[in-house]
Amino acid sequence: MRSKLFVPGSRPELFAKAYAGEADAVSFDLEDSVPAERKAGAREAVAGFLREQAGVVARKCTVVRTNPPGSAEFVHDLRALLGAGVDLLNLPRIESPEQVVEAVALIERIEAELGLPAGPRLLLNIETPRGLLAAAAIAAAHPRVAGLQLGLGDLFEPYGIARDEPGHVRAAMYTVAMAAAAAGVYACDSAHPDYTSEAAFEREARMSQRLGFIGKSCIHPRQVAWANRIYMPDAGELEWARRVKAAAREAAARGQAAFSVDGRMVDPPYLRRAERLLAMAGEA
Repeated sequence: MRSKLFVPGSRPELFAKAYAGEADAVSFDLEDSVPAERKAGAREAVAGFLREQAGVVARKCTVVRTNPPGSAEFVHDLRALLGAGVDLLNLPRIESPEQVVEAVALIERIEAELGLPAGPRLLLNIETPRGLLAAAAIAAAHPRVAGLQLGLGDLFEPYGIARDEPGHVRAAMYTVAMAAAAAGVYACDSAHPDYTSEAAFEREARMSQRLGFIGKSCIHPRQVAWANRIYMPDAGELEWARRVKAAAREAAARGQAAFSVDGRMVDPPYLRRAERLLAMAGEA
């Protein structure tokens, strides 16, 4: 999921266009981009599109950012969207593992009421100071958690924290990256608000890519190509990974767990990195 394109749930004229584009995932937003008086209509529009265009929807990872757990809108979101072909429910403003457990209990209760099998996994937003401090516990709160998503706008802007200071951004990214790694889930980077500046987008994306984030949220279609390029392993990395995999097979035949590639020792952690690179390029 190198690129995840946000589409306001109140803009149905954009739905099909998003699926026709190059984003790895389409993320319908029912939260911040939809005013209160239009939430019911947006919810119905998204659910209707997903059910009516199931063949189109199946071509990409489909994400829905719901309203915050604990709100009445969240319950309505679940009742409308569970069973509609959603791959990931993106839950905003998560601040504790207890909040995750409560949300999963509600999801499972509604699934049972509707006679549905276990459905979407969860992409949890880390976008408040409390959420950042509890990120490791949140990531490990339930097996249904698939990943953490950093939200720098909500995390920084209300508190006057400068986003153009690389140290601030890196500190938040590192915390989320380690929390996700400890739980065995992935980390997805925050959207960048300036969709006119490729350089600003790339500076932030390169930082998260080097910290192991799998991709970045996009608020404009032009950002998709930037993200796809940045989060795809380059030719040199892939060639190294292929050599490591080949050498690993030979070493395994000799009963060895550690071996040498290009004059450097390779053991299981490096092999896992090679496997991750190949998976990102679709060569798993």
